[in-house]
Amino acid sequence: MGWAIALHGGAGPIPNSLPKERREPREAALRHCLAIGVEALKANLPALDVVELVVRELENKPFFNAGKGSVLTANGTVEMEASIMDGKTKACGAVSGLSTVVNAVSLARLVMEKTPHVYLGFDGAEAFAREQGVETVDASHFVTPENIERLNLAKEADRVQVDYTPAVQKEILVETHTADGDSQIGTVGCVAVDSSGNLATATSTGGLVNKMAGRIGDTPIIGAGTYANSLCAVSATGVGEAIIKATVARDVAALMEYKGLSLEEAAKYVIHESVPEGNAGLVAVSAKGEVAMEFNTFGMFRACATEDGYSEIAIWPSSSVLE
Repeated sequence: MGWAIALHGGAGPIPNSLPKERREPREAALRHCLAIGVEALKANLPALDVVELVVRELENKPFFNAGKGSVLTANGTVEMEASIMDGKTKACGAVSGLSTVVNAVSLARLVMEKTPHVYLGFDGAEAFAREQGVETVDASHFVTPENIERLNLAKEADRVQVDYTPAVQKEILVETHTADGDSQIGTVGCVAVDSSGNLATATSTGGLVNKMAGRIGDTPIIGAGTYANSLCAVSATGVGEAIIKATVARDVAALMEYKGLSLEEAAKYVIHESVPEGNAGLVAVSAKGEVAMEFNTFGMFRACATEDGYSEIAIWPSSSVLE
C-alpha cells in the first residue's frame, strides 16, 4: 500500500493541432497542481484535504473550465458546481449554481461538514457561502473577454459548445456535434489515496458554454461525476448528460465491489462499454495505490503520481505522454 494521486483538466475533442500557446499553460498547470498534491501526500495530509487543495488550485487557474475559467450560460452568467467525497465515511457535499464563490469545492466541503444535507444549489448555496464567510467576489469577476467570445461563437452556431479556445472551436465545430446537440466540456478533478489507505475525490466545473440557465451536469451528482468508497475514488469528465445516464463513477466502484474487477478493468469497462464513444473520461485511484486514467474522447488533460516514483502528465493517448 502507498499513496497515489491523479487529476484531470477535462476530456474532449482536444486536437493534436492545439496551439503551443494554448497547450503549454495547461501542461504547466497540471504539473504545478500535481506537485502540490504530491507534496501534501508526502507531508501525510489526509486524502480529503489533498483533493480539496488540488482542486482549489485548479479552480484558480484560468486555463480550465472551473472557478476563474468557468464558461458562460446562454444568459451570459456563470453557474459553477462542485462536489467532494470521503471514501472512508462516504460523507459528501455538493453545490450548484454558484456565481460569486471563488472556490466551489471548498463550499461543497462545508455543505458536507456543516449541514445535515449533501447538496445545496443556487440562492440557497450562495446564502450558505455568505453565512460561512467563504471568499466571494462580484459575479463579473468570472466574466472574461475570452469566455464572452466563446459564448458568442456558440450562439452563432446555435448550440451548446465545447469550452476550448475560440480558435480551436472554429476548427472542431463540426467534429464535436453530437446527436443531442451537446458537446464535450472540460471539468477539473482530483482523486487521492493517502498512506493510511483513505480515499477521497473532488470535482469542479463551470458547466457548458451556452447551457440553459439552471442546467446541472454530472459534476455535483454523487455517483455520476464523483464517487469514493473504501475501494476506490473516481472523478469523471466529459458530456455530463452521458455520464449521468451511465452513473460512471459509482459503476467503477460497483464493478470492483460486486464483480471483483481491478481498478483498471473497471475503469476500462465503464468508459468503453457503458458510455458512448467520444463522451467521457475519468481518473481514479484504488486503496492499493493503483491509478487509472481512462477516456474515450480524443484527449484528456491528466496527471498522476504514485509513492513508488511513477509520474505521468499527458493530454492524448499514452503514446503522447509528456513526462
